[in-house]
This record gives sequence, C-alpha cells and structure tokens, in this order.
Amino acid sequence: MERLQSLLDAVPGPLEPLDISMLDGYLVGVLLQPRPVPFADWAPFVLDPDGRQPPRGYDGEALFALVRRRYRELNTAIAERQWFDPWVFELDEDAEPAEVVYAWVAGFALASEHFPDLMAEEASELLEPLAQLYMHLDPDDLEDADELLEEIESLEPPTDVAEAVECLVRASLLLADVTRPLKSTQPAGRPGGPRRPGPGGRGGPPRRH
Repeated sequence: MERLQSLLDAVPGPLEPLDISMLDGYLVGVLLQPRPVPFADWAPFVLDPDGRQPPRGYDGEALFALVRRRYRELNTAIAERQWFDPWVFELDEDAEPAEVVYAWVAGFALASEHFPDLMAEEASELLEPLAQLYMHLDPDDLEDADELLEEIESLEPPTDVAEAVECLVRASLLLADVTRPLKSTQPAGRPGGPRRPGPGGRGGPPRRH
C-alpha cells in the first residue's frame, strides 16, 4: 500500500492522481459495472480524474502492476461475495465516520460518472445499497436523485468507523447482486446519478479495517 501511494504521488503534473483510498473505491465502482470495463478505458482515470494523458516518457508500469493486483483481489472478493478490506484513511480520533470513508466513496462515484451502466440497472434494487454509500457525500453532490436522497434520509448514520466500513462492503456486495448476479436478471429503469465530488484528502496514512 505504501509503495502504491508513493508511485501515485510520483505521477507528474499537471495530472492529479487518485490517492489509494479513492483508487480503491474507484476500482470497486469499475468492477460493479454490469459489463466488464477494459483496462485501457479505466486506467487513465487512475492518473487523473479527468483522464488527461501523462507527459511523454512517463512509465506507469510499476504503478499499474500494483493497481491491477488490487483489482484482481477485489474482483475475486466481489465475484465470490466475500468480505474485503476497503482502504480508508486513518484520520484523527475525533473524525466522523463519514470523513474517514469519504475518499473511498468519492472514488466509487468517479467510476459511476465515467461508466454509467451501473446506474441504468433496476432503480428499486439499486436504491438501498447506493444510499448506504452516498449517505457519506454532501447532498449537493447528488443531482436528479430525489428518491435516493429520501432513502438516505431514512438511514441511521454509522456510529463509528468500523460500522461505516462495514457499510461500504455490504453495499458493494448488494450492488453486485444486481449488476453481477449469480443468476441473470432483467435490467430496467434508471435512478438519478451522482456528480463527482472532489478528490479525497491525503491527510494521513491509509489503513485496512
């Protein structure tokens, strides 16, 4: 994890690479698409949220070797409906749970913005797990999502970081039941979609829970 973050930090400007917490949520968002997203399509957004190309001569081989390793780990967990440890930032002890998981959820939202097929699935089945994720974002980051906001308002916020992290995993696996079902389903409808919030902070070392 430390090596991956150092490689991300070394990505040359003017690119603004994801930190590893936002990267982790982004990879889950990519993996939860109903159709596989080719590496060439999702890789540019690791280096920059807007997909800008790196300067000529940049060698991202070592970086993407580690990114793909994490991609495979998450893919196995999602495909087998197993628990995984989201990478979230260790903040100060007074930090609210939503602050700790914000960057991870922002990464998931980034994937949903660039690859919107997930949001085209059956709205009623997406509503609960999406609410469990997007409850950690500012409501202003959601647009045309009245049903989602209503669902969020009906939820009790997590009381601690462990519960917030558990919600990330539970929501991700519930979404997998819709977009990557063990048995085929028929998609229909479309909920309101999220706008991308700003990148997560780099204010502390990441940790696993």
